[in-house]
Amino acid sequence: MNTQYKKGVLELCVLSLLKRRDCYGYEIAELLSRSIEIADGTVYPILRKLKADGMLTTYLQEESGGPPRKYYALTALGREAYAADRAEYLKFAQSVQTLLEDDHDED
Repeated sequence: MNTQYKKGVLELCVLSLLKRRDCYGYEIAELLSRSIEIADGTVYPILRKLKADGMLTTYLQEESGGPPRKYYALTALGREAYAADRAEYLKFAQSVQTLLEDDHDED
């Protein structure tokens, strides 16, 4: 798949996963990789950016038999941004789909 397509939606996908529940970084990467082919380390710069932008907060949680994990959670700003970005993306995707479907009529 074209990497530019992925770059445009990965941030939205991360927000979508975190809207459902708090996750740690590796877990986010694993969940994303089930649907989208991503390179190792792709998620962490996105998480850092979203945190710096005030969209995410972090906390440590002890795990049995291992070191504490850093969990990411959406802030109120993150929830608002997700809702707005989701609506904008869905509208855009529908426009592209319509355009591509119309293209078939000319073949």
